[in-house]
Amino acid sequence: MAAKDQTEIALRIVIEQPVPGVRHSLQAKDDTPLDPKASAGGEALAFDLKIRVAPGPKFFGEQIRREGPERRFIYIRIGQSAGDGMSPWSRRMKIDVHDLPADLLDRAMRGEGVLEITVNGTGKDGTP
Repeated sequence: MAAKDQTEIALRIVIEQPVPGVRHSLQAKDDTPLDPKASAGGEALAFDLKIRVAPGPKFFGEQIRREGPERRFIYIRIGQSAGDGMSPWSRRMKIDVHDLPADLLDRAMRGEGVLEITVNGTGKDGTP
């Protein structure tokens, strides 16, 4: 799809209640950690990035990954995957963007603020 048909929007992914001391990061285009950070005491972590949206909606950007014909998501890397070789965990979390509500996407495409996605960073078993 031509770049002229794509609108850049601001996206923020907030990881609430991450396991303290466990590193999280975005996944870069070359599959390496991008913007790694850890929460010292369980405070929320935020990742700010830009993605492009086209009619459909279709999603583009260096952090956008595809699965099947429709699913589009962003990886959050955790522990060893986020560059912490000493972590007992090596995980990735998929943050879906293909099913974002149309009204929120429309507002973001008009430049009416940052589209924020919030996820819990700790599982029922207490691990990331």
